Amino acid sequence: MASSGVLKVVCLMVLSLAAVSFSGAKAAITCGQVVNKLMPCVAYVQNGGTPAVGCCSGIKALYGMAQTTPDRQNVCNCLKQAVAGIPYTGANAGLAAGLPSKCGVNIPYKINPSTDCKSIK
Repeated sequence: MASSGVLKVVCLMVLSLAAVSFSGAKAAITCGQVVNKLMPCVAYVQNGGTPAVGCCSGIKALYGMAQTTPDRQNVCNCLKQAVAGIPYTGANAGLAAGLPSKCGVNIPYKINPSTDCKSIK
């Protein structure tokens, strides 16, 4: 899989980071910020092993940035756009899905490419 495809798979797992409930206003997180935070995770999703420190710090930073409902929904939509039409293997998807827990971020749901971003509060 090409690096851009893997990055898109990595981004999918961050859907989980957008789902912690807080109230909010207008979204302030951009798709560029989402991708930048997840770039260090590409090697882990491609090869397994141990996530890079930069990967976990990016996941934690994105999790901390998504404090409002519009932010969480925007992160979700950015991720869905990134993975649209990109085939990925179960192994890569499993590595991506496991990243939050490997990085010490607890999420209240299973990562799924069919997540309805409008339902995230």
